Amino acid sequence: MDFSVDGTDNFVIGVDYGTLSGRAVVVRVRDGKELGSGVFDYPHSVVTEELPEETAGVAGIRLPGEWALQVPDDYRQVLRHAVPAAIADAGIDPAAVVGIATDFTACTMVPVKADGTPLSELPDFADRPHAYVKLWRHHAAQPQADRINALAAERGESWLPHYGGLISSEWEFAKGLQLLEEDPESYAAMDRWVEAADWIVWQLCGNYVRNACTAGYKGIYQDGRYPSEDFLAALNPQFKNFVSTKLEHTIGRLGDAAGRLTAEAAAWTGLPEGIAVAVGNVDAHVTAPAAKAVDPGQLVAIMGTSTCHVLNGDELREVPGMCGVVDGGIVDGLWGYEAGQSGVGDIFGWFTKYGVPPEYHQAAAAAGLGIHEYLTELASNQAIGQHGLIALDWHSGNRSVLVDHELSGIIVGQTLATKPEDTYRALLEATAFGTRTIVDAFRDSGVPVTEFIVAGGLLKNKLLMQIYADITGLQLSTIGSTQGPALGSAIHAAVAAGKYPDIRQAAAAMGAAPGAVYTPIPENVAAYEKLFREYRTLHDYFGRGTNEVMHRLKAIQRNAVRPLFTAGVSA
Repeated sequence: MDFSVDGTDNFVIGVDYGTLSGRAVVVRVRDGKELGSGVFDYPHSVVTEELPEETAGVAGIRLPGEWALQVPDDYRQVLRHAVPAAIADAGIDPAAVVGIATDFTACTMVPVKADGTPLSELPDFADRPHAYVKLWRHHAAQPQADRINALAAERGESWLPHYGGLISSEWEFAKGLQLLEEDPESYAAMDRWVEAADWIVWQLCGNYVRNACTAGYKGIYQDGRYPSEDFLAALNPQFKNFVSTKLEHTIGRLGDAAGRLTAEAAAWTGLPEGIAVAVGNVDAHVTAPAAKAVDPGQLVAIMGTSTCHVLNGDELREVPGMCGVVDGGIVDGLWGYEAGQSGVGDIFGWFTKYGVPPEYHQAAAAAGLGIHEYLTELASNQAIGQHGLIALDWHSGNRSVLVDHELSGIIVGQTLATKPEDTYRALLEATAFGTRTIVDAFRDSGVPVTEFIVAGGLLKNKLLMQIYADITGLQLSTIGSTQGPALGSAIHAAVAAGKYPDIRQAAAAMGAAPGAVYTPIPENVAAYEKLFREYRTLHDYFGRGTNEVMHRLKAIQRNAVRPLFTAGVSA
């Protein structure tokens, strides 16, 4: 196969849009070698308390609880900074780059005009929270999600089992309904309700193409159609035409070219005008080919601020609480399953920020360690169960298998002798118990899980990886790349550029070799089995309706703290 221009190597660019930053990597087409990378932190990070004054034009516009917004121009800045930095780091001639592809967090939604301009960039809407990007972890649409789920169950909608019986407040329809009901003027002004994964591709090539991955997993697109107008009207009469007027658009297959790099985007990136721009994709799903995990039974967990679990299967099965199953959602010819945990690295970060006393930070600095490394070192010296704790990993709600973002975290067993390293280890274990719950749900539903592969930033924590192997009972291998999603995007870019005929062949040639391997330790497996039974007792007690205290506390919190609402946002 011809991989070169005039006898020289060809390269592709993969850009991974995460929660806090964007990362670009330069990859050689013929063998997947990563030659250079660049990172750009979003200047506005995650907007959770008030709109940035420089974008809103006024200070003090407070946000309600459970909101998580972003500023769309931060995404363009990744193209302006991270891509040129990666090219410089690689030391390649940009003329040898033949394609670029991106992946994004999901479900992250951008309300835009017909030409792709975000509403938040229009003067008349810059001070409206609903005009901004709703990040994946914006969970304020839970009431709308509850209504969608209740109505779908009542009507026996055929699509509901494909989402484990529940759709999430993170997804397109719940967030869109919230926008309509809380800011109808912004909803009316919005021409398109666009996944950020597709918006950034639109910025690169000038074409709006809706990717098949998010359409299926986050947009309730099953068997060639969306939920009916009759269903939407039953939710809210003004929502009847949501699909036809705001959402529906041409759907592109994964690995296809959405278009060609425009002159403007070429100037941003330093890449040649006219190279292939791949159809957008989701960070988790592109990582499976990067890990060479394109066969049934290979579960890939992309572990960062949250964790997304993706898995291919031969057959269509209904798995309670899964995020979705889509025909060809990861690779053609197989059913792609998705599940996930809304908080993982975020939970660890929260604890180190708010739950660790200054003397621990000082000791970590004196030892030349970060606070995570220091706590991990202390926790590594403990026997399993020594801390006497069990935690529920719901600090950002539960994505799978309960699909309820009104749930919250809990730690049971604390005493006056409990130390920070005890709690830290209990939180590490809680996230592993959450993953075990997901693995069990797949297996119990007839979807085999035979391998466990980890990608993402958390794979560098050896204690965490061993805990996951011991709790799941699966041999765990890590992807041999620190840029799994970006590498996966680069693989899609190579296919879009015509360098490989499909994702499978590109993954075989360009995917990363395995990294470290962790084998379950039998005595650890047995010890954790006892703790997992306690976790499941608490999981079902608080999560399946026996005690609704977490929901009641959320309601009390919302009524006790009344934020300053502004134009377009009602109490």
